[in-house]
Amino acid sequence: MLVLTRRPNQSIMIGGNVVITVLEVRGDQVRIGIKAPRDVDVHRDEVWAELQEANRAAALPDRSVVEGLERRRRQQPDA
Repeated sequence: MLVLTRRPNQSIMIGGNVVITVLEVRGDQVRIGIKAPRDVDVHRDEVWAELQEANRAAALPDRSVVEGLERRRRQQPDA
């Protein structure tokens, strides 16, 4: 992990098209601004983890649907 020290209104460039700017430091909170192209997803870590879990859950087949398809397959005569 690269660790950098920045002050308010100072920025960090990532890959030539993403700019992260420290907007404000107040106590133990840091406000940052992020400029990135629209095709670059920017999420807080905890939101990203929730999105990934939701995508995994959505990709799993509904067990009742799978069981119904298996029953239909067994009921059909062999051709």
